[in-house]
Amino acid sequence: MPLYPAPRPAVPLAFPLLGEHVLLRPFEQSDAPAAHGVYGDEEVMRYVGEGGAVGPEEAARMIAEYGRHQEEHGFAFWAVVERESGILIGDAGLEVTEHGVELGYTLARPWWGRGLATEAARLCLAAAAGPLARPRLVALADVENPSSARVLEKIGFRRKGRRTAFGRAHHCFEWVAPGPR
Repeated sequence: MPLYPAPRPAVPLAFPLLGEHVLLRPFEQSDAPAAHGVYGDEEVMRYVGEGGAVGPEEAARMIAEYGRHQEEHGFAFWAVVERESGILIGDAGLEVTEHGVELGYTLARPWWGRGLATEAARLCLAAAAGPLARPRLVALADVENPSSARVLEKIGFRRKGRRTAFGRAHHCFEWVAPGPR
């Protein structure tokens, strides 16, 4: 049982979430090979979770877990698809953790440096602030990954200290919805 309750929203999200260059949609099991192309890259995964590439079976298990999380909470990590090509290029989404509802994102290397992580993260934030009615989100960025920290700052997250997660130092970030509390 998570320490931070996250009830399922009354109104489900309407997918896909559309940005100018990317769209977000729930993962499907048929996405497993493309997801493994992202999660199987050691360089991509060095700052994600435990910090290592995963095999095809683990990528498929992750996608299944995202589906379970979506069913339980009404949100999860979603497939990030480049709109022009239709190629699955990573994930972005929300997850219930012991620290709150956490925003995260992972993109394949060919799409780094193009603003696509920022666009995907903004779509997640818009869903959280709008239909999901989340008043607060948290996020982590490995201290060795300043690009991820910049994405969070661009979309309105504020630094809230540091902590160790997955055996590495991370900057902690928080976003709080504007308005009265």
